[in-house]
Amino acid sequence: MTVLAAQRQALIVAALDRDGVVRVSDLAEELGVSDMTVRRDLTTLQDEGMLVKVHGGARVMNQLSTAEPSFAVKSRRSLPQKEAIAAAAADLVRPGDAIAISAGTTTLALARHLTQVPYLTVVTNSVWVANVLADDGHESTTVLLTGGQRTPSHALVGPLAVAALRSFHLDRCFLGVHGIHPEKGFTTPNLLEAETNRTMIAAAGGLVVVTDSSKWDVVGLSSMATLEQAETVVTDSGLPGEAREVLEGAVGRLHVVETGTHTVDDSAGAGG
Repeated sequence: MTVLAAQRQALIVAALDRDGVVRVSDLAEELGVSDMTVRRDLTTLQDEGMLVKVHGGARVMNQLSTAEPSFAVKSRRSLPQKEAIAAAAADLVRPGDAIAISAGTTTLALARHLTQVPYLTVVTNSVWVANVLADDGHESTTVLLTGGQRTPSHALVGPLAVAALRSFHLDRCFLGVHGIHPEKGFTTPNLLEAETNRTMIAAAGGLVVVTDSSKWDVVGLSSMATLEQAETVVTDSGLPGEAREVLEGAVGRLHVVETGTHTVDDSAGAGG
């Protein structure tokens, strides 16, 4: 049993090195063991200083506020959650809307769900989002890509992006985030991206944050918005109960989407 436990724990550490976060349910399925066995392994690894247990899983130790995973790594994380979140967020967009979409893997999934919405005007600082909508979007869609310096998330940031965004007046901003914290709000590890996204938010009439539940209690180097600035937050049902209470009391509306379905639990928060 000791050998088997060591093998499991080595696989868990390898998954953490690859993805940065792991979920108990995913590990149990992959390893062919019970959730309880995985939780015991996570406890052992935490005691050895290999990881930090969080609700429903674990994350890497010493996650620096300036550390930003590559786009490829982030693209592999929480895929069912991101797809369900994107589908729910797309329901908020109407033909003829003028919207901003920030860079990120969840916002890229959102863009794919918007390809058949007609007469959209989309302003984005994401090369990937612009490509999806330009190549596959409705023929009536207008895509405006800011200039700027490219980040590991393929976001265009800095003075050129900020100057471009200041000239727009948009209906909503759809924002992907690195972390959500009760006091720090919505954050990113990239200072230039934070400045660019703050300008994007200011150009829009409302803020919709699209984020999977693993981002809760993660803090990046720089804040982009407070919780109270969000008109809507769309996330998945892995969100801890404490986090749900905080968000329901702060944001305009909380949409909690069940993974694998488009069923949404709408909870009006402050201002909702």
